[in-house]
Amino acid sequence: MEIRESSIADPGPLGLAAFALTTFILSMSNAHFVPSEMGALFVPLGLFYGGMCQVLAGMWEFKKNNTFGATAFTTYGAFWIGLSTTVLLETLDVLNFGSFGHEAIGLYLIAFTVFNTYMLIGTFRISNALVAVFACLEVTFILLDLAEFGIISSVPGGVFGLITAACAWYASAAGVLNPLYGRALLPTGPRGQLPGKNKL
Repeated sequence: MEIRESSIADPGPLGLAAFALTTFILSMSNAHFVPSEMGALFVPLGLFYGGMCQVLAGMWEFKKNNTFGATAFTTYGAFWIGLSTTVLLETLDVLNFGSFGHEAIGLYLIAFTVFNTYMLIGTFRISNALVAVFACLEVTFILLDLAEFGIISSVPGGVFGLITAACAWYASAAGVLNPLYGRALLPTGPRGQLPGKNKL
């Protein structure tokens, strides 16, 4: 009996959109473009859209044999779930970092900065659109690392976070619209991609 390989839709646009929207909401608060109280809005988004949806997108990327996409989406989905849960548990006094709350979040962000650095290197084999997303995210992480340790304010990191969100939304839109229109309606600039591999 012949076993046919199942075919699924591209999960990349979903994962990118989930990342973009959650990043946008938190970055609006970090950039001080909205009242600080509104920053908590990212918590439910981080748990469900930016978190759960990205983890699901990562699992589907595994199904499509895309190591880069699977690693990126699953990790950043878990990033949002972890960050949102930390904020929630702090609010409920389940977690108590004492006077080191900002430093604890700073350490969390530094760890993901390391991850993003080698993922950024990988994007140079995929597309200019993803280079833009991961490069802007790299700058965002570094600026927020510095902010959490009290070296600078969160505003620069917030502004770069908004740029990162815009880049991710663009890449997501390209993944949805280009196949529908059968042409590069939103160019992403392929960079030496191996046929059938590591498409995000």
